[in-house]
Amino acid sequence: MNRLDLAIVLAAGDGTRMKSTTAKVLHEIAGRSLLSHVLHAVSELQPTHTRVVVGAQHEEVTSHLNEIAPKAHPVLQAKRNGTGHAVRLALEVGAVEGTILVTAGDTPLLTGLTLSELFAEHIKAEAAATVLTAELPDPFGYGRIIRDENDELLKIVEERDASEVERDIAEINSGVYLFDAKALAVALTKITTANVQGEEYLTDVIAIMKADGAKVIPIVVNNFTEILGINDRSQLSECAAFMRDRINHALMVSGVSILDPATTWVDFTAEIAPNVTLLPGTSISGHTVIEAGAVIGPRSTLANCRVGAGAKVVESHCAGSAIGANANIGPFSYLRDGNDISADAKVGAFVEMKNSSLGQGSKVPHLSYVGDASIGTGTNIGAATIFVNYDGVAKHHTEVGDHVRIGSDTMLVAPVTIGDGAYTAAGSVITEDVPAGAIGVGRAKQRNVLDWVLRKRPGTKSAEAAKNVKGSAS
Repeated sequence: MNRLDLAIVLAAGDGTRMKSTTAKVLHEIAGRSLLSHVLHAVSELQPTHTRVVVGAQHEEVTSHLNEIAPKAHPVLQAKRNGTGHAVRLALEVGAVEGTILVTAGDTPLLTGLTLSELFAEHIKAEAAATVLTAELPDPFGYGRIIRDENDELLKIVEERDASEVERDIAEINSGVYLFDAKALAVALTKITTANVQGEEYLTDVIAIMKADGAKVIPIVVNNFTEILGINDRSQLSECAAFMRDRINHALMVSGVSILDPATTWVDFTAEIAPNVTLLPGTSISGHTVIEAGAVIGPRSTLANCRVGAGAKVVESHCAGSAIGANANIGPFSYLRDGNDISADAKVGAFVEMKNSSLGQGSKVPHLSYVGDASIGTGTNIGAATIFVNYDGVAKHHTEVGDHVRIGSDTMLVAPVTIGDGAYTAAGSVITEDVPAGAIGVGRAKQRNVLDWVLRKRPGTKSAEAAKNVKGSAS
């Protein structure tokens, strides 16, 4: 059975047009780096060896490579002297026989299916080299495919070396190749730097192989978007949009309802069950898992969250939190990392929660902050309640039991425990534990100072209003 012996991924470029402190291949779309997308596609061929040529910011790229593909071997191209030079360095790591794939590390839309089909055609044709090509509406910047009178591949000419006639050709080189290892090794010894860039072009091996009588074939990709490379932020955005559409299409085919695919962004790493509904303006990122029947949005963000069946998240931002079945979040809720919201619970409007648990059926309906707290089942947290968890030095925990009623505008100064079935009076500052079944009252007796406004704020509209009332009463 034929298999791929070596995959070479070229990821050494400087990426100067990105104008970024991050290496180009480490920029992300849909939850993966550009390099990770390419390696995922390559992995479909199950290569015996994978070598990634690194150069610019090689320490950063190598560190990332060790995380995403620890079996891949980094090859340093200290001086960027062209793609031919990069491939030669990769081959010097160790001799390889059989078939070699060469592809760029900045083509995130390339799929494993296309690579598999390309490999099958290469083996079937017994070719020395197979080139994946595409016909682009705007071929500017790409090497052109030059065919002979028999419509066979003659050579590849880079944009900067092409004539005006050659630049009018719409068929371009994708930068994806399959080679017979021996034929490639021989051809690499014959390439020169006689070009505008003064570099060793890998594309030159095609004409060299043809001149040596080797069989070289072009295969046109079915969808040209797969081979789009990224050189600047505009192209990064363009590829991200194509990837968004691809992911959304797959989700909708699987049974997910997406009302406005153009404004719905989902990472590859997310898992969304059938019968989930994603409303406009929704972003699902990281390792988020959403179970059947949940409704997310509109205008909601979930990052590394788990959402139970039938839950609703409305116009809210949630990160690193678990949301139970049939729970309701929002609108305008902010769930920070570490929350565990149980089934049938509610986190309402303008509520912020962090590192806290909310028991089954419990509610924090509005205008509250809950930090470093455990809240039992069936409990209601009144409006404008603050869990005062930070003393200026350390965070402290608050324990609230089952079926507790926290009055509006209560300050729970941690560490403090509110027992099962207890109440707190509205407006209280609770600094001591409240036993089960008790009511905690932590507020001073109200005192009215008569005529204070007339004496202290004479001439104001408030004083005039008060004076009118006193006059009408007399």
